[in-house]
Amino acid sequence: MPQPLTYPGVYIEEVPSGVRTITGVATSITAFVGRTVKGPLDEPVRVQSYAEFERRFGGLWRASPLSYAVTHYFAHGGSDALIVRVATDEAAAATAMVGGGLELTAASEGEWANGMEATVEHVPGSTEAFNLMLTAPDGTEERHLNLSVAVDAPRSVAKVLEARSALARVSSTPASRPTEDSATFSGGHNGGEVGHEQIAAPDLAADRKGIYALNKADLFNLLCIPPYAPGKDVSSDTWAAAAGYCKDRRAVLVVDPPAGWTDVAAAERGVGELRSAIGTANATNAAVYFPRLEMADPLQENRTEEFVPCGAVAGVMARTDAQRGVWKAPAGLEASLVGVRALTYKLTDAENGRLNRLGLNCLRTFPVSGRVVWGARTLAGADQLASEWKYLPVRRLALFIEESLYRGTQWVVFEPNDEPLWAQIRLNVGAFMQDLFRQGAFQGRSPREAYFVKCDGETTTQADIDRGIVNILVGFAPLKPAEFVVIRIQQIAGEIQT
Repeated sequence: MPQPLTYPGVYIEEVPSGVRTITGVATSITAFVGRTVKGPLDEPVRVQSYAEFERRFGGLWRASPLSYAVTHYFAHGGSDALIVRVATDEAAAATAMVGGGLELTAASEGEWANGMEATVEHVPGSTEAFNLMLTAPDGTEERHLNLSVAVDAPRSVAKVLEARSALARVSSTPASRPTEDSATFSGGHNGGEVGHEQIAAPDLAADRKGIYALNKADLFNLLCIPPYAPGKDVSSDTWAAAAGYCKDRRAVLVVDPPAGWTDVAAAERGVGELRSAIGTANATNAAVYFPRLEMADPLQENRTEEFVPCGAVAGVMARTDAQRGVWKAPAGLEASLVGVRALTYKLTDAENGRLNRLGLNCLRTFPVSGRVVWGARTLAGADQLASEWKYLPVRRLALFIEESLYRGTQWVVFEPNDEPLWAQIRLNVGAFMQDLFRQGAFQGRSPREAYFVKCDGETTTQADIDRGIVNILVGFAPLKPAEFVVIRIQQIAGEIQT
């Protein structure tokens, strides 16, 4: 507000510029849901390297296809992942009783803590303080010094372990300092094979478990659900629920081919059944890739094993986003697959054509280039459907713009709904779209051809104002991948001298 003019002199006022910068959101944060060796259950944990995944969730595990998918993701250029660990009800954390009354529980469920050693030592010269040493089976060690059993003490053992230990928590404390002692953790259980009930069953939504644990996360862009267990495909019920959830969260589901898709005929039948299960409306937020990958398994002396492609493909998407932008199709000779020895089925051009028109993205092998991603359609991208979201980069760009504008226009809520507000909206949204145009995200030689932002008395009528509504209309001309490159060659006859 202007300050009151009470004395003769010069008054300085700061006038707001009306500029509120809209920042583009991340485009390739990838969520993985499945079994791991250890880690918190039904909590989205952000990891930004495979080393961090190994430290937090135990690394590779033969019973966990998710662990291999995460490895492939980071190997192919991924840099940001959310891990949601799920387990059956049989999963239990290992426990130990040390020092005659100090009951400890492993930091997370699983057999990883069975055999972990806990040792209590008294602090010389003190009648209350003690030290606690923890040594995990994998060699990880922790030393927690000058602890106390008193709940209100600054170095309360329960508080210290809760805040600083990655190995154990306190279940029960004795009334006095525990005796010097050593104990071994036991009773940990990994639980059985997970399935639809642990990942995407409807009743999980209320408790925010399984894929719905991602409600606790601020943002994710891609969702990978590797097979429940080795040789156990993800069910169509799970794919359907996950695709619907991705539609709500403005994300894309990366779908793996079932083991039964061993040839083109099986893939043709299967993709139609999969689209029917997911539904055409939700298929716009899903992309399917075929065939599977043959890669080295570090846990099997690097022998060649079969793996689903979701982690590798998500990594290629992340790499493409970083190098070119979300509007670039994550496919082509640049979309190479690293460390893939072979594909489970070698497609010909004709077979690729049969699957491409059904909205099934192919993985191909070419001389010199090796294995590459050779398709960029959504599951709604079948030619017969004629969907406006046929192409994956177009869909992902739209989701990126929607999420960025959703977050970047929160300041509009409760502002006076009139021309000054509309002008600010046009300014800020227009600046965001102009920046994308300069980066090459849209078709068109000029901003007028590439996008428009409209917010005025035509989009927001008096009736809208009376109901507290402001309408913003944003349009853009997306780039579409050049799927078919046609080269016409004509022989020019030599001129005949007459």
